[in-house]
Amino acid sequence: MTKTNTGRFFEDYSVGQVIDHAVPRTISGGERALYHALYPSRHALYSSDEFARNCGLPAAPIDDLAAFHVVFGKTVPDVSLNAVANLGYAEGRFLKPVYTGDTLRSRSTVIGVKQNSNGKTGVVWVRTEGLNQNNDVVMSYVRWVMVRKGNVDAPAPDTVVPDLAQTVDAGDLVVPKGLDFSNYDFTLAGEHHRLDDYQIGEIIEHVDGVTIEEAEHMMATRLWQNTAKVHFDATFRPDGQRLIYGGHVISMARALSFNGLANAQMIAAINAGAHANPCFAGDTIRAWTEVLDKADTNAEGVGAIRLRLVATKGRGTDLRGDDGKYLSEVLLDLDYWALMPT
Repeated sequence: MTKTNTGRFFEDYSVGQVIDHAVPRTISGGERALYHALYPSRHALYSSDEFARNCGLPAAPIDDLAAFHVVFGKTVPDVSLNAVANLGYAEGRFLKPVYTGDTLRSRSTVIGVKQNSNGKTGVVWVRTEGLNQNNDVVMSYVRWVMVRKGNVDAPAPDTVVPDLAQTVDAGDLVVPKGLDFSNYDFTLAGEHHRLDDYQIGEIIEHVDGVTIEEAEHMMATRLWQNTAKVHFDATFRPDGQRLIYGGHVISMARALSFNGLANAQMIAAINAGAHANPCFAGDTIRAWTEVLDKADTNAEGVGAIRLRLVATKGRGTDLRGDDGKYLSEVLLDLDYWALMPT
């Protein structure tokens, strides 16, 4: 009897299937320290317990994306171990902050399948929930993945493509209990720009760049217990290169966006996201952001800003070519809501 796990292939998924993922993870202060060592992350709410308490929270939460990576990493052995690529995200909502001492686990439901025309791969859509030790759902998101078939002769399942929202409605954003920016310290936060200082359509170039190192991206991916072969095994791809985990690019771009968006403190939702082109060690990532929308919330001094964060290997703010396709230097196109003082 085979005791090792080769992962699921496309023909192993069916709509409605529920997968409880293995290995819960208790979050420690080391998680935050290593996250901040891997990325130039400087948002004050995640860095200082005192700053967080001044904003009405009991302590500094773990970075939203660090919590996202923990939840995501649990899903990899069951969802994307045999993936060709992680294609996109939608309907992501951050429902409760995650604090040191919380234990996270993940559960996914298959909501769509579609075999590709080559008959060798297919796309699988899953809705994943991250749950804490109290069974509270701390986040929920949809992602879709291109997965290899284990048996190319296996019959194609009936196609089901889920109807996903273009954006999370501002009225559905969850503001953490107690969050209050009425006494927000802009000096300690690092910038004095508040919600009203940003204009819809404004583009912010974030100035800095970071070159991706092979060892660092593998350390990050191991930190999240992400086991996808394309990130570690240089023999898995014909070109002999390890593909950078897309979440590594997201976190790097978000950290770079501090310069110009230091007060976009908490991620409240991910509306859409695409890994436009692969990233490899040696690539230098830069980032720019377009302001897409603004909204009020019911929390004192807290507003919401909708942002398009683009990570690129190039310079400037071009996104697509004349053919409508992403330019080859564009790595990430992420549409998200963040909470910001008004």
